[in-house]
Amino acid sequence: MGRDRACSTARKALIALYQSKHDVYLTPQNIAEFWNVCTRPIEVNGLGLSIESTDRYANQLEQFFTILPDSTAVFRTWRRLVVVHRVIGAKVHDARLVALMRTYGLQKLVTFNVSDFTRFADISTVHPAHSN
Repeated sequence: MGRDRACSTARKALIALYQSKHDVYLTPQNIAEFWNVCTRPIEVNGLGLSIESTDRYANQLEQFFTILPDSTAVFRTWRRLVVVHRVIGAKVHDARLVALMRTYGLQKLVTFNVSDFTRFADISTVHPAHSN
């Protein structure tokens, strides 16, 4: 999926979720990963945005969505998950989102990377193209 198409799909999914009165949350990790993609150069699969532009977009996200805070409980849950599910490498970030979801009692995750979460049976994943 192209970058422009993915952005459009994500935007439509967020609008549909908002209009259907779903609670939508972000985490500090989501904002950090957003910052990473926005500020990474285009030639290495980023958007090549300036710090100032990325900051404006991040501020908009933070105003529009509830940010669920990290906590010691999230950390402890994450530690159990990475051991029990034998998580290695970059997939530790996925486990961190699942830990946060478990800590806050959330069960549905909208993600372009549905297959990355199949090991976590108690988490339901939905691709943004199918989120409404």
